[in-house]
Order: sequence, then C-alpha cells, then structure tokens
Amino acid sequence: MILRHLTIDCADPYELATFWSKVTGWPVSDVDEPSDPEVLIEAPWPVPGLLFIRVPEGKAGKNRIHFDWVSADRTRDDEVERILALGAKLYEDHRTAEGAGWVTLLDPEGNEFCIERSDRERELQTTGA
Repeated sequence: MILRHLTIDCADPYELATFWSKVTGWPVSDVDEPSDPEVLIEAPWPVPGLLFIRVPEGKAGKNRIHFDWVSADRTRDDEVERILALGAKLYEDHRTAEGAGWVTLLDPEGNEFCIERSDRERELQTTGA
C-alpha cells in the first residue's frame, strides 16, 4: 500500500489549498481551478499530496487527526511567524523557556496543526551548542 493523498474536508477547496501550498511550498495541481469541488496540492514523491474536498457542513470540534510539521530551513519560531503572516491563527503555545516545545496553529478553516523544532534546533539543544 502507498498512501496517495491526505484528504481534508473544507468549505472552499481552492482557497484552503492555496494557503497550504504557501505553507508547504508544494504546487496546486495545474488542472485545478477556484470553482472546483476538489483541489490537490502535489507533494514531492513519495510524500502524499493534500486533497481538499468541498463538503456542506462546517468543522465541528477538535480534529481527530492533525499535521505535525518541522521546517527544513527555518527555526520553529521563524516558521510560526511566517505561517501566521500567511493567515494561520495561534491556537496553543507549548514552547518552554528552555526552547523545547511546539506551537499549535489553526488554518483558515480552523483545522489544527503543529510546528515543531527543526532537527538542527533539537541537535543544538542536546549538545548545548
């Protein structure tokens, strides 16, 4: 089995896909348009793409599953600030005075996701550098 897509129910697939495209750097599929009922952002192989599908009902309650992201080229705090500037909202801040922890954000439709420290940040804290 190969996981092909992670599917997210939403009110506006193109708008939410565009937000996540900016967050991830992955492109919105060339065949998708603003009025489409489903929109895909294409992840690099073998990572599954994110497929956004229009549903009539709104989000109700806490997500049963969410994404935990680690930046490839920024610090956790820089990544949080970048994503907030793209339209996310702060939900819960679990950062500690020692530099550990994570931040939980909400995408424009209220879906929770977390930003963790990068591998480099974890390494620096472990070595004390």
